[in-house]
Amino acid sequence: MIEQQIKAAVRDIPDFPKPGIIFKDITTILKDPALCVAIVDEFVERVKGIQIDAVAGVESRGFLFGLTLATKLGVPFIPVRKAGKLPYTIKQKVYELEYGTATIEMHTDAFEPGQHILLHDDLLATGGTVTAASELIQEMGGIVAGFSFVVGLGFLGGKEKIAPISDKIIVLAEY
Repeated sequence: MIEQQIKAAVRDIPDFPKPGIIFKDITTILKDPALCVAIVDEFVERVKGIQIDAVAGVESRGFLFGLTLATKLGVPFIPVRKAGKLPYTIKQKVYELEYGTATIEMHTDAFEPGQHILLHDDLLATGGTVTAASELIQEMGGIVAGFSFVVGLGFLGGKEKIAPISDKIIVLAEY
């Protein structure tokens, strides 16, 4: 049921950010507070039985539900930011994009080594960003407990890419 509600709310934007791409715009979900609550409640249900010491959300849309999910689970929230956005001591990870590279970072004191981190983002496409975030978590001594996404673009192979990191992959609405 939640999948149909999400799909009904998501807006397709053709040719964004470049020609030939159909962008799945989740900002329309944010207009429906009841759906937002239902999404977080669904994540809470689906992560039962997974040890989670913190939720890490990928900038910026991963913050939208990631923080609320962490709060509902009673665990800290860790922002995974683009380079230059965090004010304290950081650890960075540079990763490949289709054209060029990008850098993400986290505070060095975001979690303790050995803690289990659920990695959350709004959308799973190719898996490149969450793979980089996973590597950063692992380099800092954390354990990737699993992944959660509002939307997944299954045809891009992201699940297959991240499955070796953790087979606990939650996607509420798959395209």
